[in-house]
Amino acid sequence: MKKKIGCLHAHYTNIEYIENAFSKFNIEWLHFVDPGLMQRVSTDENINYSDAQKKVKQQVEWIAECKVDAILITCTNYIALLNEEQLSLPMPIIKIDEPYFEQICQFQQPQMILFTNPATVEGTVKRLTAHAEKYGTVDFEVIIIDDAFELIMQGLGERYNQEIMNYLSQFKNENRRLSVAQLSMVEAARRYELQTGQTVLNPLHALVDSMIDQLELSSLSGV
Repeated sequence: MKKKIGCLHAHYTNIEYIENAFSKFNIEWLHFVDPGLMQRVSTDENINYSDAQKKVKQQVEWIAECKVDAILITCTNYIALLNEEQLSLPMPIIKIDEPYFEQICQFQQPQMILFTNPATVEGTVKRLTAHAEKYGTVDFEVIIIDDAFELIMQGLGERYNQEIMNYLSQFKNENRRLSVAQLSMVEAARRYELQTGQTVLNPLHALVDSMIDQLELSSLSGV
């Protein structure tokens, strides 16, 4: 049975990531893209937090009115701003980073988590730390790749990917487990894995497995 999933993004490039990852499944996607809120949260020191929360609530409720079976939020800033206590919706709201958090928490050894967008770090780390409480201590270091995120916002995707790959290359002899925390970083992480054989965790891989189970997604091939 085909599932209709509404997807809230902060950048158009995320659409391709999601559709490619789920291309084998019987899904109708409704994509909603709003880069404006993320831009304001990242750059406007005067933005009111409650106003930003209200905006995300309005976006999610608008998507819900399209009679979707589930809502997927791919922007970690939007997830951090979401207050589900203010919502009463019949469909599940899936946050892209929660399966990723679960994956991170399975490892006891030290880890390195890479970001390109500084504005997403505080909210993501706060939620990861809360998620990790049931596992005890999760040992991770946050690293921000400076000056990279503006490249993707300017539409310079290839330069963005190369910047991330160049940064990852300095850890080729690193014993700590590596991961990238943002959906926009997945392509670079995959290319780096193919080139080096070094595993780099990313939010997308864990998300697919989680959504298959949660939404009982059916394959286009019927298998």
